[in-house]
Amino acid sequence: MAKNAEENESAEPAAKPAYKAFGKYDYAVEVRDISLAPYICLRDIELPHSFARHGNKQFAKSKVNIVERLANKLMRGGTGEKLSGRVIRTHGRLQGKKSKALRIVESAFDEVERRTKQNPLQVLVRAIENSAPREDITRVRFGGISYQVAVDVAPQRRLDLALRNLSLAAIMGAFDKKATLADVLANELVLAGANDLNSYSVKRKNDTERMAKSAR
Repeated sequence: MAKNAEENESAEPAAKPAYKAFGKYDYAVEVRDISLAPYICLRDIELPHSFARHGNKQFAKSKVNIVERLANKLMRGGTGEKLSGRVIRTHGRLQGKKSKALRIVESAFDEVERRTKQNPLQVLVRAIENSAPREDITRVRFGGISYQVAVDVAPQRRLDLALRNLSLAAIMGAFDKKATLADVLANELVLAGANDLNSYSVKRKNDTERMAKSAR
């Protein structure tokens, strides 16, 4: 009995099973941008839904799974400002509908995998890296005169802007169109992941950095 107890104590503990996003996609992806790496959460969880456990906690969103953050960005009520010559109002069709937003993301991932033959999570990370601006402009005031100056963008804000631009591209591309939101989101992820200039989020990043360069 004592020998069996010693063997049990010396035995290695069972390895924790690795979960996959939606039960399909592996979280073992590469993040090349070292500044974004600490903020892109790739914690293995099958259903990316934290039920707002991070709410009202400062900077806790950096611990939220990146797939869930993308779904959260889709649950907005449109652009809220004039972009591409118009204002988009979705009238709350996705606001608060987390399960519906996650199904849209899952369908978009399926389409991305079908088109690229790659892990959609890896494509998402590449899309974020390619659409996250490094410089932006801000307005300062000296002696009653306002100036625009270039400033570096914090890594966490870079991630926020990239996710916002990706979701805006999907919302505007599917608004009053026959294409579904999942199809447009998949197309945007593929284009941004390849750093294609036809991607809306890549265009926004380039425009932001171009304005910052002119304000130096």
